[in-house]
Amino acid sequence: FGSSHCGSGAPRPVARAFPRSRPPARPHSEKMVKISVLRDCLNGIVNAEKRGKRQVLVRPNSKVIIKFLQVMQKHGYIGDLDIIDDHRAG
Repeated sequence: FGSSHCGSGAPRPVARAFPRSRPPARPHSEKMVKISVLRDCLNGIVNAEKRGKRQVLVRPNSKVIIKFLQVMQKHGYIGDLDIIDDHRAG
C-alpha cells in the first residue's frame, strides 16, 4: 500500500487520516485565552448581520474596539453606536 514503488525508486507518501502519535492532552486547569478581541467583535457583527439582527452586544470591550467601531460608524458601515461602561475592567 504505502511501500509500492513507481519506478522512481522512492516510496510514495501515504496520506493518513490520523497522526501516528497524538500530542499530550492539556491539563484541565488551563484556560483558553482569547487571541484577538477585535476579530471576535467583527465575527459577532458579521454573524448577527447574517441572522438579520439589528443590534449586537460586543463583549469584552476595549479601547481598540471602540476606536475601530467609531471609524466604521464615521464611514457609514454601522449605524448607532452605544458604549456602555460598566466599570469592570481596569
